[in-house]
This record gives sequence, structure tokens and C-alpha cells, in this order.
Amino acid sequence: MLQSNLFTKTRKETPKDEMAKNAKLLIQAGFINKEMAGVYSYLPLGFLVIRKIEEIVRKEMNALDGQELLMPALHPKENWEKTGRWESLDVLYKVIDSLKRESALGPTHEEIVVPLVKSFVSSYRDLPFSVYHFQNKFRMEERSKSGILRGREFLMKDLYSFHSSKEDFEDFYEKIKQAYLNIFKEIGLGELTYLTFASGGTFSKFSHEFQTISETGEDTIYVCQKCRVAINKEIIEEQKVCPECGSSDLIEEKAVEVGNIFDLKNKFSKPFELEYKDQQGERKDVLMGCYGIGISRVMGTVVEVLSDEKGIVWPEAIAPFQIHLLSLGQDEKTKEIYEKLIADGKEVLYDDRDVKAGKKFADADLIGLPWRVVVSERSLKEGGVELKGRTESESKIVKVEELFK
Repeated sequence: MLQSNLFTKTRKETPKDEMAKNAKLLIQAGFINKEMAGVYSYLPLGFLVIRKIEEIVRKEMNALDGQELLMPALHPKENWEKTGRWESLDVLYKVIDSLKRESALGPTHEEIVVPLVKSFVSSYRDLPFSVYHFQNKFRMEERSKSGILRGREFLMKDLYSFHSSKEDFEDFYEKIKQAYLNIFKEIGLGELTYLTFASGGTFSKFSHEFQTISETGEDTIYVCQKCRVAINKEIIEEQKVCPECGSSDLIEEKAVEVGNIFDLKNKFSKPFELEYKDQQGERKDVLMGCYGIGISRVMGTVVEVLSDEKGIVWPEAIAPFQIHLLSLGQDEKTKEIYEKLIADGKEVLYDDRDVKAGKKFADADLIGLPWRVVVSERSLKEGGVELKGRTESESKIVKVEELFK
């Protein structure tokens, strides 16, 4: 893509009304735009990142035979009344239209997915299966001060699984754990993200979160120094040792929750009478699990934990482009290289703007693509182009052919 064609531009200064680093850098670099507290537009560069994260998640969900669908953001009031959450859930956005009809803006989708699948489940032969979608969620946050880490509107992947036996559910639950670890590793957060034991609420001793270490995180976790798990602060008093290995060598850390998984048992199937007939013809409640990843929150977390003093640092798997190509007075040669890279399948943002070299270098660091390639009179005299990784301190001259490796 030609950078001159981007309708967005970088800003010289960070926005004064933002407290969170992720929002400051993403706005300054032209990835998002703040519409009001806790609500952001995802601009072309930011939308590319979102789609890359989605594809990584989609690959792992499909590998578990998850079936993708799309459920509505606007929910009927009666569904939420059936589960008792119309009155009990304090973050629920309630809307009334001109015909006095009341609805909810979905913060989660149990109240939609359960009556939906009820139309298709009657026998144990219909189970198990799982469905997932990517959808905007709405939660009435009173203090939206963490950028896209905690918004009033945000993008989430949620998957729901349906089972006829506890054993089948537990098998799927363990597979999801590994799928989530795979996702965060591929995204670039693997070394900083821990499977974290949290309160299971009414139905089980534990649920599990996936927490990424960050100085600006709102959660406190205790990381086991012997195995890669952690405990959320809310259960540390009753769980003073690691649930996996029994070690008491736990280190306190601040963290951001980027995913969670829950055993729902029959909490939502029962109110909607989601049942199946077993092999003896007896009617039983369908067992459920739910599994969420905050797509936009993951994007913000990457910026929080991997950025440096110059700007954003995107892992290659989710960067909007692989290469930032800069022309310093060598537009004809640079265009030729750009066209060859595109033909070779490379993702390239070509800075063809008529601005000073210093501006191009500063914007390249701010935008944070994995590789910067500079074409200048000096580089051409030395036999090639100047190549530099975003986190490397020095550049090197390489032949143009090496860019295609």
C-alpha cells in the first residue's frame, strides 16, 4: 500500500485526554480514533491488526471443529429475564425504542446461543458440538480509562460448547486450554501470558483466565516459579500454593486478562430447558462451557507490553504489513522494488510521501512494522538497500534479492 493513499496520518503529539499507553500510541500512529470514553473506531491500519488476530484465533477454533456463526448484538429482554440477569447484571446496557420495546446490548451471548441451539438439539446423538463468533460487546464501564484494554464497546471472540457428559466436557476444556496457549504464543505474547486459576463461582472450584504480565494491568496474579501457571489474587487466601505443582514459591505480578474459560454446567441450559434424551430415553440438561478472548484487548495488550520509547513494536504475525519501505530521493528505484515485493506476496507499506527523511524514520518507528527497508543514494552506491528490524539498533546494507528470502 502507498502511504500517501492512507487517509489517516500520524500525529506529532500524543493525545492529552488519554491515560493509557496503548490508546496514546495507537491514536498517535493512526490505528484507532476515540469517539467517546471507552468507544473507538478502528482505522485501516488498526483494522488490519484486528483481522490478523482474528485469523489466528479462527484457525485454532476451527482445529477443534468449532463452527463459526454470527449472533446479534441486540438481545430481547425476555431472554435476560429468564436467566435473572436483566436485573442482576450491573454492566448491562438497556435500550428502549420509540415503540417502548426493551432490549439489551449484549455483553456476552449465553442468552442468545442457548435458545438458538435448543431448536436443533433433542438427542444425545446431536452432541457434542461448539459454536463461536466474533462480535462487538457492550459493557457499562463507569470509568473507561484504559484505552482499548477496557472499553464500553469492544470486540470479542466467544465460543460455547455443548455436551452430554462431564467427561466429554472436561476433554474439550483441556483442548481449549492448549488452543489458547497456542494463540497467545503465535500472537507474540506467549512468554508473558500465564494460565491463571481464578474463582469458579457457584459451579466449580476454579475457572481459568489467561493473564499477560503488564505494569499497567488492573489484575494482580501470583506466578508459580516452578511451572507456567498463576493464581488470581481473589483466590490466593484459600489457595496459597500452586494448584499444579504444590509450590509455595509465588511471585506477585500485575497483569491484563486477555482470555477466560468457564465450566457453566447447566447454569444457562436449565432456564431455557435445553435438554437431550440419553440412550435410555431419559431427559437431561445439556452441559455447557464458554470460552472468550478479547480481540481488541489483545491488540491493546501487545502495544502496552511490547512498545518502546520510539513507538509500537508489532510481532510479525499480527503486524498490518511486514515491511515499511522508505524512499529517500530514489522514488523510481523504490517503486520498482515495491512492485517486485508485492508480486512476491510480501505485505508492504511504501512511504512515498514528499516529507523529510527524519519524518519518515520517526513515523516508521511509531507505526512499528517488523522490518524497515530504506532506499537511498548511499544504499544504492553500496550495492543494495538498508535493512533494519524494528527492535534492532543497527541497520545493514543487503542486496535487493535478499528481501525476497
